[in-house]
Amino acid sequence: MTRPIHVLNGPNLNRLGMREPEIYGRTTLAEIEALCREAAGPRPLVFRQSAYEGELVGWIHEAIDADAGILVNPAGLTFTSIPILDALKMAAGPVIELHISNIHRREAIYHKSLVSSVATAVIAGLGAAGYPLAIRYLCDALDA
Repeated sequence: MTRPIHVLNGPNLNRLGMREPEIYGRTTLAEIEALCREAAGPRPLVFRQSAYEGELVGWIHEAIDADAGILVNPAGLTFTSIPILDALKMAAGPVIELHISNIHRREAIYHKSLVSSVATAVIAGLGAAGYPLAIRYLCDALDA
């Protein structure tokens, strides 16, 4: 059975394309989903977005139960969510943390990710192009 990939997006990412385009670009979340599905090819891919921490935690649990690779952009919850950190600690498979902007070039409040300590890898600052890169890595890692 082919292991799936779960792409989980946090608060405000549903506003991509119109929210601070000078930081996040003009690509919409729907366009990012299309990029992810193309990169995944026939591999099952679950793509979700929520502004609610508890919902994201539940989806992380679902991904873990499905033995999935996880691509997570927790957005603002990156810097505050112990529940997301604790949920990701349970993941046996690869976890990629992704940020559209380079969080290290931004205000100091964005420099300390709680998620990074449990992520297999971190992609930051590549814009929407980071998503298909992460998907291709996850496909390879899940097949290894």
